[in-house]
Amino acid sequence: MLVIMQPNATEEEIMRAAMFLESKGFEARISHGEIRTVVHAIGNIDDVDQRDFELLSGVSEVIRVSTNYKLAARIAQGSDTVIEVNGVKFGDKYTGLIAGPCAVESYNQMDATAQELSESNVKILRGGAFKPRTSPYSFQGLGEEGLKILRSVADNHSMAVTSEIMDVSQLDLFMKYVDILQIGARNMQNFNLLKEIGKIHKPAILKRGLAATFEEWLMSAEYIMAGGNGQVILCERGIRTFENYTRNTLDLSAIPVIKKLSHLPIIVDPSHGTGLRDKVEPMSRAAVAAGCDGLIIEVHYNPECAVCDGAQSLYPWQYDLLYKQIKQIAPIVGKEIV
Repeated sequence: MLVIMQPNATEEEIMRAAMFLESKGFEARISHGEIRTVVHAIGNIDDVDQRDFELLSGVSEVIRVSTNYKLAARIAQGSDTVIEVNGVKFGDKYTGLIAGPCAVESYNQMDATAQELSESNVKILRGGAFKPRTSPYSFQGLGEEGLKILRSVADNHSMAVTSEIMDVSQLDLFMKYVDILQIGARNMQNFNLLKEIGKIHKPAILKRGLAATFEEWLMSAEYIMAGGNGQVILCERGIRTFENYTRNTLDLSAIPVIKKLSHLPIIVDPSHGTGLRDKVEPMSRAAVAAGCDGLIIEVHYNPECAVCDGAQSLYPWQYDLLYKQIKQIAPIVGKEIV
């Protein structure tokens, strides 16, 4: 249930509404928007007479939320959520960019790639230190050493860092080195992990599961938000279908669907979504044209020598060309590359 406050409601009236909700057995969460303030009532509303809340001083209206994802739902707040990291914004009119190799292989590899990317205005560097691979015999990442390299290289180039966390036991480690936590497709419904990330105050990129519906995806976001962390960035990274020409089927319809259902920003991963370098660029352009709030793209200074996923990694010069193209596309759909 949402208690919508009047635009001129005082802080005292807002707090009184929150305390009244709590007296009725709800958990009250206050969300301040540019135009209005919303008090979220978390709990069972079946036996509640909403007129009790509508009569409170400063209350404009009370809305019962029919969806299971009450905090992530678009109706939950009056404006899009905007998440900013190192000057890069995701959400509303902004389209943020993240780039870097699939995996951290060495200091030299990361530094060479970051140097090239910094010249294309990349301010958030990606790189996997713990790799969830299909085969147990594939490269699994450098672990904490990889995070140290990622952090050191990013600091040298004035970049922020994002990397994928695989388990709750790694959370303290990631808090030391990483600015944005990535939750991979295979962990989208790792509810214990989602609950713990809900307790921290760092942004989290939540990738869509291999065969997840939109509601399942948003319910996973709800787990994080229910813990108190509202800095969730949804990421469409392709789903599994009968087609095997590309690595996955990149579902760009997710962009307008999520925009309708939720206020959370949605970014696109065309690298994992296609698995083919020559498909990354056109799908990136299409994602921006569809109004995405960001792109996360794999770039390697020498893809042929990459330990993993070199075939889907762009050369730095290809990324630079793509960056110039999407800078031209974004304003056409009312977006801004920041």
